[in-house]
This record gives sequence, C-alpha cells and structure tokens, in this order.
Amino acid sequence: MWYFARAPCVNAAKNSKLLGLWNRPAAFMSTLLINQPQYTWLKDLGLREENEGVYNGSWGGQGEVITTYCPANNEPIARVRQASVADYEETIKKAREAWKVWADVSLEMGKILVEGVGEVQEYVDICDYAVGLSRMIGGPILPSERPGHALIEQWNPVGLVGIITAFNFPVAVYGWNNAIAMITGNVCLWKGAPTTSLVSVAVTKIIAKVLEDNKLPGAICSLTCGGADIGTAMAKDERVNLLSFTGSTQVGKQVAFMVQERFGRSLLELGGNNAIIAFEDADLSLVVPSALFAAVGTAGQRCTTARRLFLHENIHDDVVNRLKKAYAQIRVGNPWDSNVLYGPLHTKQSVSMFLGAVEEAKKEGGTVVYGGKVMDRPGNYVEPTIVTGLAHDASIAHTETFAPILYVFKFKTEEEVFAWNNEVKQGLSSSIFTKDLGRIFRWLGPKGSDCGIVNVNIPTSGAEIGGAFGGEKHTGGGRESGSDAWKQYMRRSTCTINYSKDLPLAQGIKFQ
Repeated sequence: MWYFARAPCVNAAKNSKLLGLWNRPAAFMSTLLINQPQYTWLKDLGLREENEGVYNGSWGGQGEVITTYCPANNEPIARVRQASVADYEETIKKAREAWKVWADVSLEMGKILVEGVGEVQEYVDICDYAVGLSRMIGGPILPSERPGHALIEQWNPVGLVGIITAFNFPVAVYGWNNAIAMITGNVCLWKGAPTTSLVSVAVTKIIAKVLEDNKLPGAICSLTCGGADIGTAMAKDERVNLLSFTGSTQVGKQVAFMVQERFGRSLLELGGNNAIIAFEDADLSLVVPSALFAAVGTAGQRCTTARRLFLHENIHDDVVNRLKKAYAQIRVGNPWDSNVLYGPLHTKQSVSMFLGAVEEAKKEGGTVVYGGKVMDRPGNYVEPTIVTGLAHDASIAHTETFAPILYVFKFKTEEEVFAWNNEVKQGLSSSIFTKDLGRIFRWLGPKGSDCGIVNVNIPTSGAEIGGAFGGEKHTGGGRESGSDAWKQYMRRSTCTINYSKDLPLAQGIKFQ
C-alpha cells in the first residue's frame, strides 16, 4: 500500500474550505505538530506547514486544502493542497509524455513504529526484487505446427498505470505497484488516501529526487492528492491503461464498473474477512501469538487482519483463556514509542464503527469476553476485543469491520470448518494450525480454502514480497508484488514469424 520510518501518526484528514493555503493565521500554524520540536524530523523529509499535493515534474496544486490529524491525539500535523480537475488533466498529459521516454529505458496512518519501519523496508525490498525481475521478464518461444515458423510471446508495457491506495498501507501498497509497474516500462499516477496525504507527498519527494538525479522526467512518477473526484476521473479516463485500486469492496465495485464501462483494465485489492482455524492437534504455542498478531496488529486495520478464529471444541476454552491473558499484556501507547505494540484507530469514525460492531455482536448473541470499550485516553484508542458465542453465519461475523474485533467459534469437524471459512463473500487470507499432513494438503487443494492466501501454521497477515498478493471473490481477484504479478502491468502479443520461403497455412488449409 508510505509510512514514515518514524511515523508519528498516520494522517487523519479534515476538509477545509476556510482560508486560502497561504493565508493561515499564525496562531493556527503554531499549533501544528510539524512546528513542535519533537517533530522537526518531518521537515527533514521535505514537509512544510503547507504542502503542495500535485507532482508531475514540478510541484503545485489548485484544489481543496485538507488538514491532516494524528490519530494518537487528534492534533493537526500539517496541511496539503490537493489536486483540482485541471491539475489532474495537466498531470495526465505530462505522464503520457514521460512514458515515451521511460518505455524505452527498460525491457499518516497511526501504526506503531516497528510496523511503520517495516512498511518502509517493504518498499525497499520490492525495489530490490523488481531490479532483479527486470532482467527476467519475457515470453516463451513456442513450437509451430508449420515448418519454418516460430511462435513468440511478446510482452510490452500497458502505458500509464493509475494507483489508488488506502490509508492503512500508504507506503507498501504504492511500492508494490510502483516498482513492478516501472520495471515493466510503465509510468505511474498515484492518488493516495486523503487522510495520508503527507505520506504521499513525502514519498514522492524522495522519488522525485531520484528521477532528477538520473535526468529522467519527473512525471514518470506523478502524484495527484485528492478525493473522490480525482479517483472517479482516473477510473473513467481511457488514458489510464491500468487502474490499481486498494480499498473497500463497496468502492471497489464502483471503480470496477467505471473502468469496465470503457473496457479498461483494473487490478483490485479489496476487503478481507480472514479466518484462522486451529485443530485439536495444533501447537498452541504457535496458535496464540499468531492469533494475537493477526487480530491486534495495526490495531486490526489490515486487509489481512484475522477477524474470525475457529477453534476445535476440545481446545476452545483453553485457547480463549490464553488469548485473554495475552491481550492483557499488550503494550498500548504512542505509536512512535518503540516499546508499544498497539496504537490508535485511524479516525474518530473508525471508533464509531468499532462501537457499532460490538453492540451488533451482542444483539446477535455474542459475549464480549475481553475489551469492547473506548480507552480513556486522548486519541482514537479502543480496547482490542474478543467475542465468543456467535453462530458461524452471524451477520456481523460476515461483515468486515476495520477494527481489532476477533470473533471466536467452536467447530467439530474438518468438513464443516472448511465450509465456514469459505462461506463469507471475501476471499483474501486464511490459515490453519495442524500437524496432520493429509489435512494440510486437503486445505491447499480444491476442496480447501478458496482464498488467495492459504497459510499453514502462520498468521493470516504478514505477507512476503516474493509471492503474489491478492484474493478471490469480493476481494477483487487482483495480484500484486511478486511471482508473476508483473503480467498484470503488461500486454501480451502472440507473434508468428515465418523464416522459410514457403507460406503454409495453419490447420493445413489450402487456399489456392
């Protein structure tokens, strides 16, 4: 999906239609976190009190101004001027021009510090991976049925790749798309989440410097900060050859319809309702920390977060008790404290959704055995929550809530729990814990998990860059990052070459 390597907070934004960007009262500016001594490193990243949110070789922006806020205390960080429709048009034109050069070159979130550093490392890793991959991309030479002929698959860049990222991974998801798109010969236009606009600006400043140092057009990696108007323009624009969208299933459907209406190509990474299954023979020393990390990591705001935990009836009570003890030891605090494991939700709206989901779970027969409340401290902090007693097909359990709520269920047989894993509309990530080799391969097989990520004895979250990342069903079907995900960013041509002096036709047809 960039987090600052020392992320103070991922930005929660609030639209502003008050004063012009360059006419803010001095009193307001003095309250910005960027002006406080402990956050001077933000300026080291090239950020300012007011930031231009459009980059196409030069910085600008004539759109609406937003203020970004810290989820840990809801204090303002800085301001960003977003793109107008006119800015978008100009950026598209410059990106298309930059592609003519680049195609020939190659054939504010709130998460804890350790996760923020890890996300930046993920961008570094995918760049390293992509450099090696750039020397290996190619199509096969196939045998022809005709004498003196050869069949060749030729792969070429699609052209301009639009990238729309979500708030929860504003660095890594862009990195997955940007690095692979670039080494396959494409140029990129990025629209990050409005609530992480500072991240988008800071990352683009780094990229712009690299392009400048190598005497390449800055528009190769363009940026248009903005809201739904810019996203809609990208989805409907035939000049955007591929649109990669990461976000909710609801919005993803709208994006897919708009892109398909113009017969464009889309790469969708949407919702997940991920499950961990622990059988009677599972190693509980692996199950408990895995469920803890998968359910509580990033405060439950990953698309791969574990939201359902299926426990064999013989180990259910034991695992729940162990989890409650583990939850009680979670270190909560400021996200930039290196000892903290659990930070705030992204926005106040996220807190409201958390409370609504907890109440709905109670109405449907669930029991909150841990957490369920808002913490009494500044910022958007809620208690990590465990709910038991729901039916496996409870409506709330089939709804993805971007919050640290884990629904725990009992099961008896392998057949029923595999079916329960697959009964939700999403199909992103899944995991089982067992020592039974036959069960493992049944889980990986056609009657096992229907997800794009199918794990064994590890959590549902924490994917490596070497594998293709993505899911099935309402998760969208897209694949990013490693393996052969590069094919999503290219177009394929089948080429038949006649190197003989004859002209035989396929299928032995005679046309004389």
